[in-house]
Amino acid sequence: MAVWALGLNHTTAPLDLRGRFAFALDQIAPTLQSLRSSFGGGRHPDVEAAIISTCNRTEIYCAASHAAIDHTLGWLAESGGVSPDTLRSHAYALAERDVARHAFRVASGLDSMVLGEAQILGQMKDAVRAAETAGALGSTLNQLFQRSFAVAKEVRTATEIGAHSISMAAAAVRLAAQLFEDLRETRVLFVGAGEMIELAATHFAARQPKSIVIANRTLERGEKLATRFGAEAMRLAELPARLAEFDIVVSCTASTLPLIGLGAVERALKTRKHRPMFMVDLAVPRDIEPEVKALEDVYLYTVDDLAQVVRQGHASRQAAVAQAEVIIDDGVQSFMRWLEQRGTVPLIRQLNAQADTWRTTELARARRLLARGESVDNVLEALSRGLTQKMLHGALAELHAGDAATREQTAQAVSRLFLRGDPGKER
Repeated sequence: MAVWALGLNHTTAPLDLRGRFAFALDQIAPTLQSLRSSFGGGRHPDVEAAIISTCNRTEIYCAASHAAIDHTLGWLAESGGVSPDTLRSHAYALAERDVARHAFRVASGLDSMVLGEAQILGQMKDAVRAAETAGALGSTLNQLFQRSFAVAKEVRTATEIGAHSISMAAAAVRLAAQLFEDLRETRVLFVGAGEMIELAATHFAARQPKSIVIANRTLERGEKLATRFGAEAMRLAELPARLAEFDIVVSCTASTLPLIGLGAVERALKTRKHRPMFMVDLAVPRDIEPEVKALEDVYLYTVDDLAQVVRQGHASRQAAVAQAEVIIDDGVQSFMRWLEQRGTVPLIRQLNAQADTWRTTELARARRLLARGESVDNVLEALSRGLTQKMLHGALAELHAGDAATREQTAQAVSRLFLRGDPGKER
């Protein structure tokens, strides 16, 4: 069984390119169906597949009888509307052992923008559930991901990899505090109501801003989150008219197009008499048009802009990283042994089936002899001789076939298989 992965992340591809390959959770199932059907029949009839898509990465994991990295890259390039060469220059392709190591490092937070962050583990579990629901997750990928989760748990239990990690939300608060003297005097708007916004709202609420508003396409969901923070909820459609009210705007939705455009921000600044606005766009693809960053009174940060802040304290965690890598190495070795053993499973099944057929045949013959009145000793002798002859027939035939070199190889194999109890015995 071959295992391969293809991906791009915050270290290999710019934000706008990553945005072309971002898949919302409800898009995963149809996307997986499209990927698997693209293989068709022939050499890839039953491809297992899973897709992990976050603001920092999109990765495709596959397993089949034969690897098909180029085909996977071509399919992904087409889905994102770019040329295969463009995607190849920003993507990484992994196979076999490297796939396991990468998956284990991702699950453990070692490949994240925020070293040691735990959010990716939940996102991976969501991706696995989506693949399973779509019927795309077979035994090989299921084993890979379950081992990834186990390794991640051991890393977090045995090391201090996440002890001082700074989340994207915490980094946003830190930057906002550098712009505004007192966050208690600010009005904060959150656009969206997902997990990232919930985390960001938790961090900002701890600084007790003057007001918090949650803008969401579905008012009910926005109200549910707003209740947690004593905040107000509003519909997304109200955003252009009310944007000028807010000093801080944090956005993270699954929209495929920007929700906050240059014109809306320019009008808001004019109404605010050019008082500064702090804006954080955590979405991939972008929620805020990139041209907004050029406005004089706007401080706009994307997930990539926050990289330098969240990497602070990286050096202090290097000892924990070294410990985590040892755990990951052990996990990779274990998975590869399991994968290699999977290759012998069909042969083992065939051997068991053949042996069972021989056993059934000889038992039936023994019962017939007993029914005719043969003595038990004679029947047992015939039973044992019949089984022995069937077991040895193939090996004995091969020992007399082929040229001298072939017979020598066969003799060595037969010795290993049948003379294991007496390795020193001459043939």
